[in-house]
Amino acid sequence: MPSPWPRRTFLHAAGGGALALGLTGTLAHPSGASEVPGDAGTFTATSDAEFATLRGTWRDLILGTGFSPTAEPFRTILSTLGTTAAGYLATMAPASGSLWPGRSWADPEPDLDAESYAFSATMNDGYNRLRTMAEAYSQPGTGLTGDTGLRDAVLTGLDHLYSEVYNEHTTRYGNWYNWQIGAPQALMDTCVLMYDHLSASRIADYCRAVDAFVPDSVFASYTGTSTGANRVDLCRGVVLRGIVGKDRAKITLASQALAPVFPYVTSGDGFYDDGSFVQHRNVPYIGGYGAVLHDGVGRLLALLRGSSWEVTGPGTQLFLDTIEKAVAPFIHNGLIMDNVSSRGISRIGTNEHQRAHGLMATILLVGQGASPEENARWRAMVKGWLQRDYYYPALKNPSLSLIRASLLQALQDDTSVKAAPEPVEHRLFPNMARATHRRRDWAASFSMASNRIAHYEFGNGEHARGYHTGAGWLSWWGGDFGLEQYSDAYWPTVDPYRLPGITASRKPLADGEGGNWGQPMPDAAWVGGTTDGEYAAIGQHLKGLSSTLDAKKSWFCLDDSVVCLGAGITATDGHAVETTVDNRALGATGAPVLTVDGRPQPLTQGWTATFGDAEWAHIAGHAGYVFPGGAKLGAVREERTGSWRDINTGGSPDPITRRYLTLFTDHGVDPAGGGYAYVLLPGASARATAHRAHDRGRLRILANSGAQQGVRVPKLGLTAVNFWSAGTVERLRASAPASVLVREHRNGTATLVVSDPARQATSLDIVWNRRVTKVLSKPATVTAATTGSSLRLAFGDLTGQAGAPQKVTVRLG
Repeated sequence: MPSPWPRRTFLHAAGGGALALGLTGTLAHPSGASEVPGDAGTFTATSDAEFATLRGTWRDLILGTGFSPTAEPFRTILSTLGTTAAGYLATMAPASGSLWPGRSWADPEPDLDAESYAFSATMNDGYNRLRTMAEAYSQPGTGLTGDTGLRDAVLTGLDHLYSEVYNEHTTRYGNWYNWQIGAPQALMDTCVLMYDHLSASRIADYCRAVDAFVPDSVFASYTGTSTGANRVDLCRGVVLRGIVGKDRAKITLASQALAPVFPYVTSGDGFYDDGSFVQHRNVPYIGGYGAVLHDGVGRLLALLRGSSWEVTGPGTQLFLDTIEKAVAPFIHNGLIMDNVSSRGISRIGTNEHQRAHGLMATILLVGQGASPEENARWRAMVKGWLQRDYYYPALKNPSLSLIRASLLQALQDDTSVKAAPEPVEHRLFPNMARATHRRRDWAASFSMASNRIAHYEFGNGEHARGYHTGAGWLSWWGGDFGLEQYSDAYWPTVDPYRLPGITASRKPLADGEGGNWGQPMPDAAWVGGTTDGEYAAIGQHLKGLSSTLDAKKSWFCLDDSVVCLGAGITATDGHAVETTVDNRALGATGAPVLTVDGRPQPLTQGWTATFGDAEWAHIAGHAGYVFPGGAKLGAVREERTGSWRDINTGGSPDPITRRYLTLFTDHGVDPAGGGYAYVLLPGASARATAHRAHDRGRLRILANSGAQQGVRVPKLGLTAVNFWSAGTVERLRASAPASVLVREHRNGTATLVVSDPARQATSLDIVWNRRVTKVLSKPATVTAATTGSSLRLAFGDLTGQAGAPQKVTVRLG
């Protein structure tokens, strides 16, 4: 596959992630714009005015307006920008093959392999540094505002890069992204900021360079590196090249080339109707490429709004809908869940909170083009995230760009906006093998792999040990605790074979197992589940990466807990297989009390123990764990040392040490038919956990085998079963593999939700042995329904439903 971008992050303090706006949170619309685009190359006074207006709008989208440079957090951000730019100015020394000493773009063997990536990245970085310097020149309060020496250095740098490397005569080498996205964006941003100081010949030179590396043909088909976020980035570069070069045809081409981004896809890259977002054909990426796409589209819509090239039509509403369908479900109290950020979690200097901050500001920007009702909901939602993030508040983020800070600060200061609480909902994303379960005071997310979704992605030397992040990783956070769980050097220090919730072989795997950009997928079709929007049944037919491990894993998401079942755990690798109940990160000094069956355990680091028949456990300040029927439970307190370089070749080699408290079940070497059962109670006290362990009527495990797994919770009127194969569990019968959830309501009705996660059922009969008098509603997939002493539902071909739940409502007898 074509090599994706290297180490991209959508949070660049240097302005690459600029969003916009002043404290009012609004953008000035272009005025005096021509209503009908003229011929390319024909510039009237009106069209010249429109280009000037567009440059002014983009300048505001880079720099922001309306804030006080002496007020925090702006003063600190501006000061940091000035310090950074001053450092670049002081050390810049144009020479053959470089703009700064020791940073050469002169590749001795220029080609497209990985060895050339660093050289092309240096060229790209040169443009990013010049953009930072141009921002410091243009912004107030940087200490370099209007500095002629800085201005001249930027112009010298632009000329040097053009004459030496980024010109129409150079053959591209290294990473395509640097030439087609990174450099053009930074170059055109700088041209907008320095426009009044650029001669016509300079502008013509720079535009020819962009045209050479980003020809019109990049938009000819929606394939390869011209899809999803990459397509949006390409459009941005060409739109700005058209504005800077006063080329109406370029703006028209690029604005129209956005169109394929908006429709929902049914395979490959893009947004899906269920809210999934995939990039690189099989990687969930809302927190990475999805955020870049939202940022890019949001700014382009804002830039072109009110101009001759305004982007309108039904596609834009599809895009707006993804805010609540695709983005918001993965943001909890100011963090974006790591299981949709792929390689991004291995990058030093960023974490799930920082990745969320830019996206939160993007939502506010996009909201300006939404309906008043949508905008109001989104602003309330973002304000809630801002207020509840005690661990890393967005406005304390030193890498937050000034314009993002201004937009978020404006919302925080807007007393007319009341913060929205966390939602109570379950969201299932069958097309990317993810799910989120939200309560008012905690949230959880589930990360799986299938024959459609990769175990993980390794590339550019990033995410070297992420191989088990798709093995049933259950991540969770409290409302007012646990927000630091994955943000405090978790990934370079955690045992990658013991991520919370996973079942994994201890068979050693090589860094980058599966190969560079291999994106390995298991041969497992039944991955997904069903939900009524509040509760859920989720399942994963787990097949290990480069392992013979095979298992059936189910999660039943309830009001205050998650029931976790495993069965049919088998492997022949000659290594132990474990299920990690939880692995809590304790920071550098944390030592919460672990209680097992009422007995506090030692706090000593390095302590380990095995409990032969544990009924419950509790980690103070974290959660309770109940083991129905008892369990053989292993426990470990340890300090682990690692470095960012261990998981990302671009990371620091400096050692980091963090403490962990791990609870796990050891299934032994080469297990045959192993299993487990436990209940996770986020935030529960030790007393509440003990009470739940002894409340035999609360939960009934109906089945836990390689054929079916199911539970009943009478208090909730809930019965849920994952049928790995046809069969009967209590009152439910399925004629083929399926996921079934039944909710009996107090008003005499019931809801049945059925799905075909494997996407293989050409027909499916579900029988519920419960008296039903009437079917109140059913989807078109139900071809027949029989009521009476039992309910029989006949479903037609479900293979085209992409694993989506099919909801039926009935009246009980």
